[in-house]
Amino acid sequence: MPSPGADRRHRPPQGPETPHRVVRRVQFDRTAIQRRQAVGRMPAAFFGHGSPMNALERNRYTEAWSAFGEAVPRPRAILAVSAHWYVTGTRVTVNDQPPTIHDFGGFPRELFAFEYPAPGSPALAQRVHDLLAPVSVQLDDRWGLDHGTWSVLTHVFPHADVPVVQISVDRAQPPAYHYELAKRLGPMRDEGVLVIASGNVVHNLEILRSGWKGAAPGWAARFSAEVLARIQRRDHASLIDYLSLGPEAQLAIPTPEHFLPLLYAIALQRDDDAIVPIVDGAAYEALDMLSFAVA
Repeated sequence: MPSPGADRRHRPPQGPETPHRVVRRVQFDRTAIQRRQAVGRMPAAFFGHGSPMNALERNRYTEAWSAFGEAVPRPRAILAVSAHWYVTGTRVTVNDQPPTIHDFGGFPRELFAFEYPAPGSPALAQRVHDLLAPVSVQLDDRWGLDHGTWSVLTHVFPHADVPVVQISVDRAQPPAYHYELAKRLGPMRDEGVLVIASGNVVHNLEILRSGWKGAAPGWAARFSAEVLARIQRRDHASLIDYLSLGPEAQLAIPTPEHFLPLLYAIALQRDDDAIVPIVDGAAYEALDMLSFAVA
């Protein structure tokens, strides 16, 4: 069944090119990821996924995602947390072959034909179930991979040959719950599992401008920069209580589903982990593209 998060339709871009404009110029340092391989621990990552059209496009965001995929050790499997599986309760996909879900409207036919045929992993789904006990986790064989997951992974792992399991975001729970829940997933980083979270730091479809070609408005740029600064100084408490960051927070995050995945990434940061920015920028005025790794 469709997730409530999927009911908030993305508006398609118009015109011959997709307007992507940069807020800050983050340079991805792939050596920062590679240096960590000796630790034997997989990184975790948050991706600002933006429009599902990124699956078909090549731009500075998708190129940075590809660079991350080339730098990261090959994972045994991937656990994905997507803003677009926003339902009541905690669920995890248990399919051997999860379907590619096209959870949007109004986009070109090519996007609806797109498939990301990565295998699933019932064993990883069971591991998630066990790690999160006594939280009730439903093993779900109806959902699959939504565009918050596949629009990114098609660039990170373009051959779709790494098993992927997706976990839902429980809409009935507050931010602190998600942060603490994510901490329980920490052992998987030592088991060859790459945890990716997908959302957007700024995501306001009510003011999104499909024909926009300018720089990000000042409020959005300030908010994104403030979030990144707090991530870098490990100020997790203020990010859990994100609405306390001021009036720009309510404009940036009018609904929580695209911000909550970020909490899953930072919750997995350990004492010796650094924050490695992957890319940043803005699209359509009200979508922030900040992506970073915990490694």
